Amino acid sequence: MSSSIERIVLDTNVLVSAFLNYSGAPAQVLTLVLAGELKLVFDRRILDEYAELLGRPRFGLDSADLTEVLRQLEADGERIAAPASAVPLPDADDLPFLEVALSGRADALVTGNLRHFPGNLGVDVLSPRALLQRLEAEQ
Repeated sequence: MSSSIERIVLDTNVLVSAFLNYSGAPAQVLTLVLAGELKLVFDRRILDEYAELLGRPRFGLDSADLTEVLRQLEADGERIAAPASAVPLPDADDLPFLEVALSGRADALVTGNLRHFPGNLGVDVLSPRALLQRLEAEQ
């Protein structure tokens, strides 16, 4: 268990939840990232997935707001090159998030789908609520 959380990887479901419910734990996590209190670690695959999913019409998000948030995440975060991994996950689409978390030495991978990251994967996998609780405990 990490003693301090500073660098995180955000699963796309956390961002979607943050945009759809401004008062929930995912939105609080996004606010901490945008405020520079947490460093987002990502690669191009993750940014592309953020843009593709959040840009879907069914979410009805304002494209200017979305573009600005994604621009800030990219500008303030840390882009890394993550080598491919053969770790078996229930959903292979989640592999880039794990690869980036491991290669970028993230303190946590934050997801709303904990069951997609089973077992000891070499990085703490936390729900947004669990991340907030850990951060509060560190204070």
